[in-house]
Amino acid sequence: MGGCLSDVRGGQQAIGGTKSAGPTSSATTTTTTNDAIDHFYRSHGYQGLFTLLELSLSAKQLRNMDVFSKSDPMTVVYAKKSDGKLEEIGRTEVIMNSLDPAWITKISIAYQFEIVQPLVFQVYDVDTKYHNMPPKTLKLDGQDFLGEATCVLSEIVTKNSKSLTLNLSVRDGHGIMRSQGTVTVHAEETVASKQAVEITFRCSKLDNKDLFSKSDPFLRLSRTAEGVTIPISKTEVVENNLNPTWKPLCLTSQQFGSKDTPLVIECFDFDSSGNHELIGKIQKSVGDLEKLYVGQVGEHFVIPSTSRKDYMKKLKGQLHVDRFIQKTQYSFLDYISSGFELNFMVAVDFTASNGDPHSPTSLHYIDPTGRLNSYQQAIFEVGEVIQFYDSDKRFPAWGFGGKTTDGVVSHCFNLNGSRNESEVEGVNGIMFAYSSALHTVSLNGPTLFGKVIGKATQIAAESLHSPTKYFVLLIITDGVVTDLQETIDSLVRASDLPLSILIVGVGNADFKAMEILDADNGKRLQSSTGRVATRDIVQFVPMRQVQGNQLSVVQSLLEELPGQFLTYMRSRDIKPLYVNDPQTSGTTVDGPQVPYLPSQM
Repeated sequence: MGGCLSDVRGGQQAIGGTKSAGPTSSATTTTTTNDAIDHFYRSHGYQGLFTLLELSLSAKQLRNMDVFSKSDPMTVVYAKKSDGKLEEIGRTEVIMNSLDPAWITKISIAYQFEIVQPLVFQVYDVDTKYHNMPPKTLKLDGQDFLGEATCVLSEIVTKNSKSLTLNLSVRDGHGIMRSQGTVTVHAEETVASKQAVEITFRCSKLDNKDLFSKSDPFLRLSRTAEGVTIPISKTEVVENNLNPTWKPLCLTSQQFGSKDTPLVIECFDFDSSGNHELIGKIQKSVGDLEKLYVGQVGEHFVIPSTSRKDYMKKLKGQLHVDRFIQKTQYSFLDYISSGFELNFMVAVDFTASNGDPHSPTSLHYIDPTGRLNSYQQAIFEVGEVIQFYDSDKRFPAWGFGGKTTDGVVSHCFNLNGSRNESEVEGVNGIMFAYSSALHTVSLNGPTLFGKVIGKATQIAAESLHSPTKYFVLLIITDGVVTDLQETIDSLVRASDLPLSILIVGVGNADFKAMEILDADNGKRLQSSTGRVATRDIVQFVPMRQVQGNQLSVVQSLLEELPGQFLTYMRSRDIKPLYVNDPQTSGTTVDGPQVPYLPSQM
């Protein structure tokens, strides 16, 4: 199992949940911390979360380049890299004699929420002598250029129709760009990625592995692919129980494959050291599990014999399926394209440890050459992505730890200097308010997060009547938070609300203590009153760590956000707009009931 915490409570929390971060995973899959799955995929070189899309293309009113017939168009699609270079990702087929083509060939692309993905579409009229050649082999400099269009992939997926029509432009003989026809792009996810089953497992008469108490069992499910065993899900630990019932598990078809793909289901006795003892195991497909549910029968566990090699001993303990539901697992894109929004908020650290803003050594120094400081970089990169998911692009922006013009140290003041209005217009509005505040606010301290988190929580709470709104607070700081327990209490309260909090640490401070706020180790935050956070809503990233690895700040910050969004929506049974309710397979049978655990979904 590996990676379980030495702390018993934290270790048991680390057992529960599912996280899939594989090469074709995305926000469509569950994202609660799972050490085994993380280790497997990262050891195989897969980083980040993405969804595979297919782009369908059509065009209208193209230029006619042929004398005795119409143009024979083909589209080439490029991804524009951060250095400005174009990388070809696909070509359509050539359609003969058409100024209004609808191409059959789909262009596959990986949609990554945490990255701005500029696309370039170039349409060509293919010369007749090349019509019998595969499109991939065509040299583009031998074809007539019909026009070019650009957009960002996010602009497509945020449309209700997931379609976007763009004007094609071409440079005339005088060097002026003129519109000439349109190209329409439609994005679609693979249907299979949304199919899922929700299963409630129960066991009976398990062997007891403990001496002075009963076993603390949990299940681990794995899929075998090309000789490699891939963990796909785990239940939580049920303490001191030989007849446990676990909270429902939701498995996507991306995780379990087909309904006939064999799964290995292992039952372990939890040990805080991480050396969990195998109680027994079973090999069953999802289809087999459905049969156990329909027939209301159990399946005996087996265990390797200690006396006979290659012999599996049949045990008294049995696995039962008390609930089996086939359902649609709605994806992040399903919500966003149906009208759900991410509302962006920013809080900037104005404590004295940042250094005098007039000094080039200050973290707040505004470089006259235009080079962004770390605060500007974080605001710009994160805001550039989030703005596509916020329709009005009006963002609340605050500062904390500074002495405002009234001579009072404030830990939540409006960055734009207004007494009553915290919102600014767009990312550029945040950048302007930030640089202006450096002239009117004196750096002070200490570093307190409680007030700004409380303000963001209030805004999120007031929006509960509008389930299509989800809030994202970006906190940028140069030091370790002073009010740690108050901050934890605020985060635990906020974990029930449609809110995620991104924290960027800038400068050279030791941010190790800040990692407590980020529950990536599987141990959820606990308030001073003993309440445990409903879900993980924090992502903390030190800027120097990102820069040292040549990674994008926004990639590191936002890779968990789609999963946090989905965990909230699914825990509240909030569905995308304009969709039918998921279908239930069979009649559910109620076994012993347990509280629903949102993070399992």
